[in-house]
Amino acid sequence: MTERAAVRERFSGKVAIVTGGSAGIGLATVRELCREGASVALTGIEPDLGADVEKMLKGEGFDVLFLGGDMAEEQFCASVVQNVLGKWQRLDFLVNNAFSFVAKGRDAERTDWERTYRVGPIAYATMAAKVAEPMKQSGGGAIVNVSSISARIAQPNRWTYNSAKGAVANLTRCIALDLATYGIRVNSVSPGWIWTREVEKAAGGDRAKWEPVWGEYHMLRRLGEPVEVAAAILFLLSSDASFITGADLPVDGGYQGLGSEGLGSTSQFAGSH
Repeated sequence: MTERAAVRERFSGKVAIVTGGSAGIGLATVRELCREGASVALTGIEPDLGADVEKMLKGEGFDVLFLGGDMAEEQFCASVVQNVLGKWQRLDFLVNNAFSFVAKGRDAERTDWERTYRVGPIAYATMAAKVAEPMKQSGGGAIVNVSSISARIAQPNRWTYNSAKGAVANLTRCIALDLATYGIRVNSVSPGWIWTREVEKAAGGDRAKWEPVWGEYHMLRRLGEPVEVAAAILFLLSSDASFITGADLPVDGGYQGLGSEGLGSTSQFAGSH
């Protein structure tokens, strides 16, 4: 695993919103934005966890604001933007990360579908629409939507989650087209298996046992870290990506590039050149 790069100051004086910023990829993104000089508002559905994260980050000297609520609610989405503008008088970046991990197939009920889409692509679209004018007034900005490898592949019993992530993929391109005249770039990242709370839960907390198994799905033979996805998100937000919009950046350790032979260890061609 590569070491973290030295701190840069790409986002000094900038203001960002990171939805679902209390844990996992969201928290890693908040921390990295703060390290590079940004002021950050983070949302979360767990008020106690969010308050603890806010206290921790403020203790490290960062300028943050936790806003607790449900991204499925349009009124909450609007209040997030209003609170940010009230506190910092500008808005430069949005990271749409909060997503409902409802993974069901034939057994999915209508409420499962509604929850997945309302917290996912509908909330992504709602937030993008609400930040457009404030970003324009701040001189433009950038949006990154967190998609997934699941947006592009079939997985067993995953009708809800995978179709919602698939919607994010095309939504990103549509938003990018319409907000280009606002000076706003819009891209997405597609993480592979990242060691987050959901993955840790699936592993029963036993990373030593399960990472080698799940690592077989990735060319790099391991799972990713939240900070590695955060690094890609920051790149797309930054001026380093000034001519990139409507694109998806895989952060998947080579997951999507593997064929049915997998890593090739059992193939008759293994080791041949």
